Amino acid sequence: MLTREQIQNLLQSITDPESGKSLVELQLIRDIMIKEDRISLSIVCLDTDEQQRMDLEQRVRELLEKGGAGNVHIRLRDATEHERSLIRGEGARDEQQAEQGSKLKGHAAGLEGIDLINGSSGVNFIAVASGKGGVGKSTVTVNLAVALARKGKKVGLIDADIYGFSIPDMMGIEEGPIVEEGTIIPVERFGVKVMSMGFFIRENSPVIWRGPMLGKMLRQFFSDVGWGELDYMLLDLPPGTGDVALDLHQMLPHSKEIIVTTPHATAAFVAARAGSMALQTDHEIIGVIENMAYYECSACGKKDYIFGRGGGARLAETLHTELLAQIPLGAPDNHISEADFSPSVYKAETPTALLFAEIADKLITKYEQN
Repeated sequence: MLTREQIQNLLQSITDPESGKSLVELQLIRDIMIKEDRISLSIVCLDTDEQQRMDLEQRVRELLEKGGAGNVHIRLRDATEHERSLIRGEGARDEQQAEQGSKLKGHAAGLEGIDLINGSSGVNFIAVASGKGGVGKSTVTVNLAVALARKGKKVGLIDADIYGFSIPDMMGIEEGPIVEEGTIIPVERFGVKVMSMGFFIRENSPVIWRGPMLGKMLRQFFSDVGWGELDYMLLDLPPGTGDVALDLHQMLPHSKEIIVTTPHATAAFVAARAGSMALQTDHEIIGVIENMAYYECSACGKKDYIFGRGGGARLAETLHTELLAQIPLGAPDNHISEADFSPSVYKAETPTALLFAEIADKLITKYEQN
């Protein structure tokens, strides 16, 4: 099976006729997914001519098949006017990132009526944290955000996991934010407004900034982005108790927190450190979500507790809070429909999505009671 890097190398020769740059370099080939014997990807089309689009799709398919790919699924999407002007007008993705990054400085758009320090606003901040990576914290965050939006709430989501940003890819977001009169407009997907460092960093490039620069970027995500009116703002925190997580705790003294863990005793033990950090910075922990709680056989319905049992409940007891839910091990099957494609968001009618809907109901009830 081809790797992501091999696929990009195979397609490197396909260029934009006007700029002469590779479509891979311009990041017009996106959402590369490799699953068993299937390769799927998206092509952002600068040309509107149907024949040229068909020729482009065929060339991509032929190059991948020549490289050894057997089952190739290609999605075509028209470039937005903003994308087209940046690529055809300014000529390089690097310039786009520099321009967009600079727009994060010096503009006071921000959350309407927000006082981050005193909490005097109608926005409910919920930070989602974990003690370690790999427990599905970001998956929980995006599905909880979508569940709240499906309940009719106005939801924002900040991918604050600066070094390991993944929210745009998980939600199937193909475009970046646009700038309107000096204000960054967040990308909206599934009714959720999203902002992430991933919008401003070239694909696969590491983030090598030091703590103060990262803290400044996070502050700009609050102050310089046109969020509009929100009911809830979710933050996907970096795992652990590092500088970025501490900065966010200090930045949002009135934020509440959800801790994500797996059932394994060690994972729950490590997650307790993140919970302790929240309590030491006077943040209320509103619950624990146990992810990968069990695997349910699709044929017989039997539940196998492959990572053990009880870690989430013990963590909730340690932190004197509630076990909000136990989410099964699995992944959404979103490859059937191109319209709602996303690697990590569960469709509304699925059992796992209904579990997140129940969590959303609990959160709404908690906030309404307060």
